[in-house]
Amino acid sequence: METREILKDLREQHHWTQEQLAGRVLVTRQAVSRWETGETQPNTDTLKLLSREFGVSINTLLGSPRSLVCQCCGMPLDDAVISREKDGAFNEDYCKWCYADGEYTYSDMDDLIDVCVGHMTEEGFSQEQARAYLRSALPKLNYWKHYEELGGGKRFEEFKKQLIDEFNALHIEGMPKVEKLHALVGSYVNLSYRLPNGRSVQFLNDGATYLGNQLESEFGGGRCFGILANMEFLLVASYEEGGANPELVIYKKR
Repeated sequence: METREILKDLREQHHWTQEQLAGRVLVTRQAVSRWETGETQPNTDTLKLLSREFGVSINTLLGSPRSLVCQCCGMPLDDAVISREKDGAFNEDYCKWCYADGEYTYSDMDDLIDVCVGHMTEEGFSQEQARAYLRSALPKLNYWKHYEELGGGKRFEEFKKQLIDEFNALHIEGMPKVEKLHALVGSYVNLSYRLPNGRSVQFLNDGATYLGNQLESEFGGGRCFGILANMEFLLVASYEEGGANPELVIYKKR
């Protein structure tokens, strides 16, 4: 589809008139009309506003002229997995696992490879094939080419270390020592917990990215501990395989 068709389609999906859309992005109704007939196209600043209003990337608005891949892990990107800045704007260079809330998630290529290998073996690759491919492909991506220039994730690594120390300071019986945290998207780990009053509650935002890990309980019995954190809280839960029968162990404001 061309940009003119995409803009009209998105506007109609949102049930907005041309005048209503114009008001949202600070232009005239006539400007919107010219976009939809293909007479003109929005400028860069207006494309950013349209991206925010419609919840799609600028690449999508322009008809997807670029094949986007994450410049940290190499994952193909679409609007569902593109990262966002702190203000909610799309960052079309990274997936939401490698760049979250304005911070780079990985500073150690080996850590990233360990995570990716797990996913690639589910796709039929052997561990050796996956590691060989990643060791060849990752250094060619812009993040790793310009790693030092981008800051090397130093602040983020310091933040992760601080969270690890806070989890270990909880001294939860049966929970192994926390040594690593990985980027996890809320929708994959947003379990419902039953409170003493009988109500069920979820603590996470499905669209946000958190730091967490899964640890096998030292008591055995098939239960695991799931840990999650961000700038605001620490969460520890226990559950059975696949997240069954979850129990909230602790939810602590930071």
